[in-house]
Amino acid sequence: MTVTSPLAALRDATRSQLWPLPVMSVVAALVAGLAVPHLDAAVDGSLPDWLSAVIFGGDAGAARTVLDAVSSSLITVTALTFSLTVVTLQLASSQFSPRLLRTFTSDMFVQATLGVFLATFTYSLTVLRTVRSSDAAVPEFVPRVSVTLSFVLAVASVIVLVVFLAHLARQIRVETMLHDVHEDATATLRSTLDELGPSPEEPRHVPQTPPHAWTLTAPGSGFLVRVDDGELLGICVDLDVVVVLNTHIGSSLVEGCPVGSAWSTSAAADDEEVRRRLQQALDKSVHTGVERTAVQDIGYGLRQLTDVANKALSPGINDPTTASHALGHISALLCELAGYDLGPLVLSDDDQRIRVVRRGPDLENLVDVAISQPRRYGASDPQVMHRLFQLLTELGWHCRPDQRHVVRAQLERLVTTVHAQDFDTAEVTQLDGAAEKVRAALVGD
Repeated sequence: MTVTSPLAALRDATRSQLWPLPVMSVVAALVAGLAVPHLDAAVDGSLPDWLSAVIFGGDAGAARTVLDAVSSSLITVTALTFSLTVVTLQLASSQFSPRLLRTFTSDMFVQATLGVFLATFTYSLTVLRTVRSSDAAVPEFVPRVSVTLSFVLAVASVIVLVVFLAHLARQIRVETMLHDVHEDATATLRSTLDELGPSPEEPRHVPQTPPHAWTLTAPGSGFLVRVDDGELLGICVDLDVVVVLNTHIGSSLVEGCPVGSAWSTSAAADDEEVRRRLQQALDKSVHTGVERTAVQDIGYGLRQLTDVANKALSPGINDPTTASHALGHISALLCELAGYDLGPLVLSDDDQRIRVVRRGPDLENLVDVAISQPRRYGASDPQVMHRLFQLLTELGWHCRPDQRHVVRAQLERLVTTVHAQDFDTAEVTQLDGAAEKVRAALVGD
């Protein structure tokens, strides 16, 4: 495993919210709505003839009409866009999985669309206040460039609306959602894990927990979403202690329950003050949240894909084809995970003394998360069972010899499940043949 910077967590937290980009667009539009009319006043009367013929040429009343029409129509379109987005979120939650909502809210196209609409509304409304009709005291002022820019933004908003509707129609397709989850999960494991070399590596040395070690407890309840490894390493060096975190990213924590252990490497420093300071440092470096995120959680994508498969196999949905598609993405993700180092993250000080050990889910745990529930919920469907055998075959071709016991264990459980069902002879024969393909993939070095 590699250390993930806090900046990546901040970027993910910002991206998964719908409001940051639209708010920044509103601020930029407000500034432009105040600045461009001043530019109009500075260049009024000095524009080339060809440009004067192109930009807005009406009086103050016409300018107000255009700006009012743009601002009023854009706020209506924005409400429509937001409503469509909410409907899409509800559909994704009920039809596929609540865990997919984060994927939708982090869609930059949706955020950019809301930003364009709100920016056009804010800009037009801000420019509207600068239009003046002529009277005895004040001369007429029509910000021609500003009104023209408002018109251009309105046309751009219409184009963006059409593209947004096409994008939304594509996003609610299950194939698109599965692909997006797969891509996000792949990006997480590539940024978090180290690839295995061409030959098997020696097992990573992890210090044994001594009898005098003390227990570290969770700082809060929720999902473990991130650990600031650098900060934790620094306090371990300062206090001359070793910390082992046995709870991996994505696990559910309860405040006050054990998450790991620690011990001092010098007997003189092993006192209550060291324990207190270390627990305080752990409270700052171990972050919990109300939902899992993909920053450091390599199992989150598998959980999402498995949830889609489970939902498709529920009696209310009954869509084994979608479940098979989800299992295809699960298989590809597991095969890629088999090529990465899933051992614990070990951090050492400048003297190469181990200070922090953070365990993560191994291949056996990840495969069990991905297969156990679909095997149970799809036990009566030969199509799903056949796809699970195919998944194990594909994983068997990618596993190293020391990883093949994971596939063998899952194969035995799957065969037992198949023979416990009321399949006809042809279906049993077909599934037994699929099991033989798994065994063939596991033969050899």
